[in-house]
Order: sequence, then C-alpha cells, then structure tokens
Amino acid sequence: MNQKLVNVVAGALAVTYPLLALVLVKFFSPYWIIAMLVLVLLIRLTTGLKSTPLSLIFAAATAVALIAVTSLFAPDLAMRLYPVFMTATILAVFAASLFKPPSMIERFARIMEPDLPEEGVRYTYRVTQIWCVFFVLNIAIALWTVFYASLETWALYNGFISYVLMGMLLGGEFLFRKQVRKA
Repeated sequence: MNQKLVNVVAGALAVTYPLLALVLVKFFSPYWIIAMLVLVLLIRLTTGLKSTPLSLIFAAATAVALIAVTSLFAPDLAMRLYPVFMTATILAVFAASLFKPPSMIERFARIMEPDLPEEGVRYTYRVTQIWCVFFVLNIAIALWTVFYASLETWALYNGFISYVLMGMLLGGEFLFRKQVRKA
C-alpha cells in the first residue's frame, strides 16, 4: 500500500479517535481500543517520518508513551486522555518556540514567505501566543470532559467541537491577517 495513503488513513483515524472510541467501547475493552490507537500512532510515526514535522512526531511519540503508562493503571482513563495528551504536547512545542525562536507560526509562515519582514515576525509571535492560550483552554475543557462528562459528550467535544474551534481560530486569523495586510 502507498506510504502516503497509509499516513493519511492513520492521520484520519487519529483525528477521529474520540468518535471511533465511542462506538468501539460498546464492543471492545478499553485495552483493545488503546492498543488500536497506539498501533495507528506508531504507523503514522513510521510511515510519515520524512513528511511529518518533527513537532508532530514528538507529540505523537509523547502521547503514545503517556497513554501506554496510564493504561497500566487506568485503561478507561487512558482511553479518554489521548486528546489531552496530544494537545498538551503540541502546546509544549508551541510554547517552547516562544522562548527559542523562530515561533511555530513564524516557521509555518516562512514556508510561504521565506523573507518574512520584522513586523511579520512580531505578528507570528503574537499568533503563536494566541494558539498557546487556545491550547490551554482546550486542555481544560478536554480534561473536564474526561472527568465530569459522559462518554458521548467527551467524544463530541474532542472529536468534533474542538476541531471546529481550531478551524474558527485559523479562519479568523486568516481573515484578520488579510485585513491587516490591506492596511
């Protein structure tokens, strides 16, 4: 099978994991669901090493380790903590880039605009800070769903609503940037 296709399918499974877990938990124990998740993440890591940004490789590897350790003590909890672990490791990567430039958003911006002007560097630094705040809030809500919400609410937030919110932030920033560049 094509390596790119395997990476895309594994990525889609990782993103839709909360919704899949909601269905699968009716048929399988949390151990099997965790094993499936770890397998998908490992496939994604090994097939996408050349094309996947190092920060996402780090996030997935860290999530795999945290899920594996947590599953030894509390498999139900480990099954639900995956989105928290992924977001926390991505937050760590974004936050670290604020202290060791270039910021994460600057790195993305330089793909399209290698000669980013100084005001662009300042802007991307601020946008990276905004993403860090978003990730902190997302972690807080995701943790609430882990400990206080039903499995259905957990799956809805972590498998759908959080992605809608990310899309809104990304789209809002894009529209704002277009307005700023016109001025």
